[in-house]
Formats: sequence, C-alpha cells, structure tokens
Amino acid sequence: MMSEATGMVWLVNRLRCMSVAEVGYRIRQAAVTRVAKRLRARAAPPLPRARTFNRHGALAVPPAERDALLADADSICAGHVVLFANRRFDVGMPPVWNRDPDSGVVGPSIYAGDIAITNREQVGDIKHVWELNRHLHLVRLAQAWTVTNDVAWLHALHTQLRSWLDQCPPLVGPNWASSLELGIRLINWGLVWQLIGGEGSGLFAGEEGQRLRADWLDAIHAHCSAIARHLSRHSSANNHLIGELAGLYVGASIWPCWKASGAWLEQARGELEHEAQAQFSRDGVNREQAFAYHVFSSEFLFVAGLVGQACDHPFSRAYWASLQRALRFLRSVRDVGGNVPMVGDADDGIVFRLDAPGADRAGQLLALGDAVLRRMEPAHPGVRWLLHALPGKRPEADPHESDTGWAFPDGGYLLFGSHFGEPDEIKGMVDCGPLGYLGIAAHGHADALALTLSIGGEACLVDPGTYSYWQEHKWRDYFRGTSAHNTVRIDGLDQSVSGGRFMWLKKARAAIERMPQSPHEFDFRGSHDGYERLADPVRHMRGVRYDAASATLTVRDEIAAKKHHQVELFWHFAPGLDVRLNSAGLHVRGKRFALQMHAHGADLKLELVRGNENPPLGWYSRCYEHRQPCDVLKISTVSSAVPVECKFTITFF
Repeated sequence: MMSEATGMVWLVNRLRCMSVAEVGYRIRQAAVTRVAKRLRARAAPPLPRARTFNRHGALAVPPAERDALLADADSICAGHVVLFANRRFDVGMPPVWNRDPDSGVVGPSIYAGDIAITNREQVGDIKHVWELNRHLHLVRLAQAWTVTNDVAWLHALHTQLRSWLDQCPPLVGPNWASSLELGIRLINWGLVWQLIGGEGSGLFAGEEGQRLRADWLDAIHAHCSAIARHLSRHSSANNHLIGELAGLYVGASIWPCWKASGAWLEQARGELEHEAQAQFSRDGVNREQAFAYHVFSSEFLFVAGLVGQACDHPFSRAYWASLQRALRFLRSVRDVGGNVPMVGDADDGIVFRLDAPGADRAGQLLALGDAVLRRMEPAHPGVRWLLHALPGKRPEADPHESDTGWAFPDGGYLLFGSHFGEPDEIKGMVDCGPLGYLGIAAHGHADALALTLSIGGEACLVDPGTYSYWQEHKWRDYFRGTSAHNTVRIDGLDQSVSGGRFMWLKKARAAIERMPQSPHEFDFRGSHDGYERLADPVRHMRGVRYDAASATLTVRDEIAAKKHHQVELFWHFAPGLDVRLNSAGLHVRGKRFALQMHAHGADLKLELVRGNENPPLGWYSRCYEHRQPCDVLKISTVSSAVPVECKFTITFF
C-alpha cells in the first residue's frame, strides 16, 4: 500500500510533468467524474442498427488447430483461463470478475473513480484483474461455436457474459476504472458479436437471450460513453489513447445504435488518423521507445482499420502508410530466429487472441501486415481468424515502401551486422533515441546508447526486459534502470531521474555524432547528457564499430568530466549461454557460435554477476511477472577521461 508521504511525493512529481493546460484539463475531468458518480442515466433503447459483416463461406480450420481450439475452450469452461503470455489461472465458473486470480483479493463494488487501483490490499494486482476482463477468452468460445455449431458454446458464452453484466454494472468496480480496458473489451466483444452471427445469433434466443442482449447493449453504450468522457490526454496520451480510440471506433461502428454513435465514430476516426502518425516516427518507430507497445499500438490500429474496411468507411492512405513503416521497423529489428529486442516496458498485453496461447505476437503482426497490405494469402491461424471476423476490401498500400532497413535515426535505432535473414546472421542494435514519449515517458527505460546482439538467430547480448509493474519498488527500479542495460552507469546513478513507476522527471537525451554508412561497415559515435545534471557534469560518449569481414565488434566508452567518477559498464548475456570469465578474457558459447571479448582500459575490475538480489543485478525477464538469473559482466573503474574499450570476436562452428 502506498504511504501518505509516498503518495504526496508522487503527486508533486506528477504535477511537475504537467503543463498548465493539463492541470486545468484534469481539474475539469475530476468535476466530470463527480457528476458521473451521482448520476448514471440509462441509455435510450438501442435502434436496430447493429452491424453483422457478411462473410463468404466457412473458415477452413485444420484438424490439429481445431482440436487445440476446442481443448482451450474446454479449459475456459472449466474456469481455467490463460492470462498474459501463457499463464493459466483458475478464475472460477462463472468467474469472479472483480477478483485478482493471483492473490485472491476481490475488488470493491463501489464507484470506479473511488478505487485506488495501485492499492494491492484493495484490488490485488490490478493487471491480473484487468487482463481477465479484457475478455480475450470469450472470443475463443465464439471460435469454438464457429467451427462446431454446437449450442453448448453459446450457453458457455451466455454464462460468462451474464455473470459479467451482473457483477460489473456500469461504472461500478475496478473493471470500469480504465478507459483503455473498456476499449480492449469493446474490441473483443465486437469479435464475439461477429463470430456468433450478430443480432440473429442463437445466443439471443428466448426471453433470457433477449434480456442478455438488452443488458449487453446497455453496457456497450456505457463503455462508449465512458471512453468518450475519459480519453487519455496531454502527458498520458500514449498507447492508452490509441487503444481507447480504437475501442470507441469499433463500438460505434459495430453498434451505431444511439444518437451519440455518429459523433463517437467521427471523433474516434479523426483522432486515430492523427495518432497513427503522431505516435510513430517518420521511420516507423513507436515513440514510447518500448517494442512491446510498438506491437500493442499497431494491433489496435489494424483492428480499427479493418473494421473501417468492413464498414466501407476506410481510413486514409497515410494511416496505412504509418502502419507499413511500423511493420518495416519491426521486421528489421527481428532476427532470423524471430527474436525482438525487449527494449522498454512490456506487460504481455494483447489486444486480441485468436490463436493458441503463447503465440509469437510480433510474428502474427507481421503476418497480418503481409495479408492486409501485401495481399498475401494468410497462413497464420490468428490472421485467418481475424480476417474472417472482419472481412472487407484490402487497403491500398504504398508500393514504394521497402520491406526492411537498418537506419532509423528519427526513431533512434541503428542496426549493424551481416548476412541479415540468413542462418549465419549477426544482428546488433544501438539505441540512440529519446527516453520515451511525452512528459512522463511512462514506458521508457534509462538505456541511452545501450546495445543488443544476436548471432545465428540466438540472442546473445540482451535487454533483460521488464518483469513487473507492481512488485516491490526495487524490482521496478532495477529493470527500468541503467544497470539492467548494456551501457554505462556513472556514480551508481541512473542516466535519467525517476519520479515514480511510470514517470521520469529528468530525461537523458542522446545524440548521433557520427552516422554509419552501412550495417556491415558500421562506425557509429553518439553521446548523451544524462549525467550532466551532476555537480561535476559528465558526458558519456560511445563509439561502436562492426567489421563484417572479421566479424568483430568494438565498443569504446569515454566520459568527459573534470573530476574522477565511478564508472560501471554492464554486458548482459541471454540465459542458456555458457559464459565464463578468466584471465584470458570473457568466453561465451551458444548453440552455433563462440564469442570472445577482451576489455582494455586503466585499472579495470571485471566481475561476472548472476542473480544478485540486494542490490538486484543479473536478472532476465522474458515474460510478465517472471524473472530468472542471467550472467552479467560488470566492468568497473574510477576515471575522469580514460576510455574503456571492449572488443568482441564472433565465430560460428
């Protein structure tokens, strides 16, 4: 539980990140919330305008995929639901929707605006609560009905929806506390609606079915109305705003049943057009500097775009071009083994799940782009299902947009290496971009000039990920801090100054001082000003050279200061690698490669660290709420100007 003192510090820090306009906006929003608390007018009866998209023929589902789908649906009916990447929880049948399935804490059935979602004693871990209530698993039940026409699956859907509507009336409980969650739920409700046949579905047969339909539509209206009143603005207008707008657009498009629906649709459409370009750089990088949210935001934009196509109300060519560039960047940073560096925050959040749990989301998104923008036959099962649920004409893509690249200077990433896309691929990445997006940079990490490397499709030098948003503060601070990244730390301080779990007060700014000419003859130099805030200002400069002919990587770190400072350089290695340090240097062995590293500098201390808890060092988190030890080479010295040079030599066997 947050103490009063800690809460006051957070509030002061949050105000420091706001403009005068934002403070005024939030005061007005508080007034809107107070009014909503006192009065919740029931929506007018819906007009019979709900849309059910016309699909041509049944979806062909291979036997193995069908069996896996039905097995997953059976587990859901038994109360066992996959949340996050691939963790199955017992949520009850019918589920207790306001309960954290991990801790068992049940959130209060009070006005949502009065709930402290960060108070674990009141709501448990709110991420677990919200993940269940995104209703991704209800889409699996709708899929099961689609492939079997067995009414048992409609009965299961009825049980789930009826219990949710009874337990979570509009604006009551933790599941109404976040507009983003309302948006995701609307998207999944829209997929359910289309897959079961919409208005004419057997789900609405009989008196109980009609009551379910009426209450569901009332909840849909309440979702759209609440989102429209509480859109994320100013310093919070990141992926949350995209998700809220996408949900509002889907809700107003599929259920244009009320007087306000047209205004909701036009507002959501217009703002999505803007955000698709504002939140992605000119070279396709999501400006939150968090690759998981790059995928997350792109999923929202794709769903909204496909609904627009299905409704014959397409988004602009510029909207789809922004998505093309986003896919180009993702395709470029992904290695031949399918690994994407875990830059910035990640919480395994997902907009829709139409495939087996634990599937490769980056791969699915790229496959979706191939099917929609390159008009390739969809081979990915999740993509086939999505296009079956949301049929429509394919948008016009920009034929001049290339498939891949290596230099993304506006977004802040440069790739080096050789044999891209081949079995002997060497692919590295230098992070020379901003900390994050907008005033709080909520999902960025203190990782200026960090470096990652994969060899032969196997991760080698890694970004260790995120682990958790709501565990002890030390873990949140560690995984987003400088010592958890392959870069330099000065005087034991992070490059940027944190003001809370999702807030940075002072942000390191990186600059490219020498731009490389190619990825295989790569000669980069950059710097950042994060430590110029110190009493004796320090500037960190990093040179990165890669020579394809000799498969050697040289990283040279320098600091410029008047006085001596404690300098620490960290190299994080992926779990599963054999990492050894001896007098001859560092030796790393993977499945098909060997790497040797030698460090040069004055009075260097080399230490191999693994799984330290106090203070944390040597940890890796592949998925949310999970961590495991990994080897970290820590190089320490005291210096004011003497450089540290690390030379890596790579060989395959």
